[in-house]
Amino acid sequence: MKGKINMKYQSTRNSNLNLDSAQAIKIGIAPDGGLFVPVSIPKISDEKIASFASLTYVEIANEILSEFLTDYTEEELKDCTKNAYTKEKFETDEIAPVYKLNENEYILELWHGPTCAFKDMALQILPHFLTKAIRKTGEEKDVIILVATSGDTGKAALEGFKDVDGTKIQVFYPRDGVSDIQKLQMTTQEGKNVNVSAVEGNFDDAQTGVKIIFSNDEFNKEANSLGYVFSSANSINWGRLVPQIVYYFASYAKMLRDGYIKNGEKINITVPTGNFGNILAAYFAMEMGLKVNKLICASNTNNILTDFIKTGIYDKNRKFETTISPSMDILISSNLERLLYLLSDRDDKKVSEYMSLLNKEGKYEISSDIKEKLTSVFYGGYCDDTDTKKTIKNVYDKYSYTMDTHTAVAQNVYENYVKETGDTTKTVIASTANPYKFNESVLSAITPDASLDNLDEFELLDLLNEKSGLKIPNSLGLLKEKEVRFKNSCKKEALWDEVKNFLTK
Repeated sequence: MKGKINMKYQSTRNSNLNLDSAQAIKIGIAPDGGLFVPVSIPKISDEKIASFASLTYVEIANEILSEFLTDYTEEELKDCTKNAYTKEKFETDEIAPVYKLNENEYILELWHGPTCAFKDMALQILPHFLTKAIRKTGEEKDVIILVATSGDTGKAALEGFKDVDGTKIQVFYPRDGVSDIQKLQMTTQEGKNVNVSAVEGNFDDAQTGVKIIFSNDEFNKEANSLGYVFSSANSINWGRLVPQIVYYFASYAKMLRDGYIKNGEKINITVPTGNFGNILAAYFAMEMGLKVNKLICASNTNNILTDFIKTGIYDKNRKFETTISPSMDILISSNLERLLYLLSDRDDKKVSEYMSLLNKEGKYEISSDIKEKLTSVFYGGYCDDTDTKKTIKNVYDKYSYTMDTHTAVAQNVYENYVKETGDTTKTVIASTANPYKFNESVLSAITPDASLDNLDEFELLDLLNEKSGLKIPNSLGLLKEKEVRFKNSCKKEALWDEVKNFLTK
């Protein structure tokens, strides 16, 4: 792209790998199992950030994406953004509105897209990246996209890739680890190129199974013989992560435009996260020049990231908890590998050693210098289900604002951070899902005395509408008219068999 360096991508486990962004996006994960990272992080000046205040979301996206995807032309990127971020899809011109809760807290609503979750922010644009990448790299085979989901990624990916030429998409979700609405969204998915399977296990089982397929030479050969190459729509794919950087700049621009902050003023960013991708995008934004004081990492009872930030030890040898914030029920945070690579000054051998220990022993401990860098930027905290519901109720009563269970985890952790540190820096809280996606949990929080046991999902939607005043999104309200298409499940060891059956239908 004119005026920009040609950005290349290396693997977290092999710094000598050198690929263009289109190639990295097409294959999703490096051949060695590592994740792709740009060879450098571009810088955005304070003056340019100030100029974002007068731009639309699409225009800010063009500015940020052009720094990373330099082998895409300006016209190609503009085509991607204008088709991904429309008022018709997001039901608002702002795409990602910022709601002022009080003088210090600002809610970044990332759930206005077609599947009512923050994953839409990336998965509405990834198919455009990928189809262009296929053409740019001269790929002649079709692409089979494999997705493991803890609830939101699956539906957003299915919707994004539905009937996209040259692609098929297979989604795996934990059979008992998603909300009823999330399950309905996936199992009723329309499209001739989609398949959905429940996994008899948890999200980590599904994610590990997908990674095994990617790294297995025999599975790759079989897929090739059937006319397919693998790719991923999970946040291990750089094409999923890079659009998430955009909305942190856009939220800062919105706060500038509305006079909530002055240019150059630092903010905190609080993110509820399990797989670490959403908060890693905030870290990239900070490294690019966005003025960030602290990144507050919020976990539910699966508080492996909290423990890691506090101790420097990542240990997945613990009980897996099923919570009312299921999209964060994760014990293997894939995107943490990218952060370790950056904090270790791109030491691929050290990162490979950590990942090997995680695979063999279920734990690793980072060096003291990496831990020092980690804690200088990140704060970790967690919130259990009881406090999640209390937080939903408190915010509802105090501000007449209805949060979903994941956003409430972030809100609670932020409140505890302020109590612990006294830091009153203005803070953006990433709101990752529409409350309607977790209607029973939200209703039981704001109306604790109501009897909900005999209400079906759609009666719960109506009741939450009555209590919250929020419009029921069309994509959820119309679910009751859709046929359940996918009822199959598989053992965690049999994911490839499920994929192969799909490819040979």
